[in-house]
Amino acid sequence: MAAMARRGSLSDSGSDSGSDSEDSSLSDSELQEAFAKGQLKPGLNVVLEERPKRRNDTDGLKQCLAEFGKQLAWVERLDVTLGPVADPVAQSASSTDAVDPENDFQREMSFYRQAQAAVLDALPRLRKLQVPTRRPDDYFAEMAKSDQQMQKIRQKLKSKQEAMERSEKAKQLRAMRKYGKKVQTEILQRRQKEKKNMLNAVKKYQKGLSDKLDFLDDDQTSSQGNKKGSASQRTKKGPNAKRRYKNQKFGFGGKKKGSKWNTKESFNDVSSFQSKVAHSKGPGKARKGGKKALNKRPGKRARQKMKNRAR
Repeated sequence: MAAMARRGSLSDSGSDSGSDSEDSSLSDSELQEAFAKGQLKPGLNVVLEERPKRRNDTDGLKQCLAEFGKQLAWVERLDVTLGPVADPVAQSASSTDAVDPENDFQREMSFYRQAQAAVLDALPRLRKLQVPTRRPDDYFAEMAKSDQQMQKIRQKLKSKQEAMERSEKAKQLRAMRKYGKKVQTEILQRRQKEKKNMLNAVKKYQKGLSDKLDFLDDDQTSSQGNKKGSASQRTKKGPNAKRRYKNQKFGFGGKKKGSKWNTKESFNDVSSFQSKVAHSKGPGKARKGGKKALNKRPGKRARQKMKNRAR
């Protein structure tokens, strides 16, 4: 390895200040000896690598030339040298030669059209030589990735799909819960409103501001309607049995004093008389004491009343 020093100075202790001019005039051999002994100060020399020797490989060049000179069939070489296809967009064919090398788009399009011209020229020649140019339908090509890696990818895709399905189910459940909570809130508000209205009606009745007990009937019908359907879907079909009985017993207004007095016609009408009920001989009128209680004699006051009725 050859060494060249731009500036060197020996590190001997006996050298004086005037030796710098003498050191600068040292020959290459002396500098090399000083560098080998380590007498040069660091930072003042530059080591250069040896340049590679040039070789004239005549044998290799002749071998390459012989390979080029072989007269092989075209199907063995498959070399096509053509110019680019004419650009249909261009106005003239001369414009295809004027390609700006600094323009990336024009340069790449020129390469593309040149490859296209080679394909248009080579395909008919290959078909003429009966060389297949299309991949068969049952062609099996080995994949670049291994089966283990593809299995991992398949599992990852499957896990992603399952996560998406779980997310969709969770969204549906949240929506259903939200809707159920809304319906439940509406039902609770309606019940509270009905309860408030009933309490107000009870207070009015207690204070004597109202003599109607319709809120009890409304409460019963509303409770039954909640089981069958909404209150808006229920249709009223007249008063209930309790109201009809009261109407039949007390009437609908008018004169009430003396309404229960008997008349001649009602006194003579005995069609509704039942002896078993009157004398407590019916099967459902058992009293304390069993059979003896059924045949018990009426009291004195009762007998007197019966006599008075008979007169």
